Amino acid sequence: MAEKKLKVTLVKSVNGRLKNHKACVRGLGLRRMHHTVEVIDTPENRGMINKVSYMLQVEEV
Repeated sequence: MAEKKLKVTLVKSVNGRLKNHKACVRGLGLRRMHHTVEVIDTPENRGMINKVSYMLQVEEV
């Protein structure tokens, strides 16, 4: 069975954000503005996405 994936794009800058918010963005594999990655839909990744959702655009793949 194929794992569900999420397409995550960073749409706001991490400059001036809380240290743990920056860590969540890096943990998702995002490096710069408008960078898009596909992550597996796990509770851990969902938690990081929820914490910094104000900086992200998320689509189901």
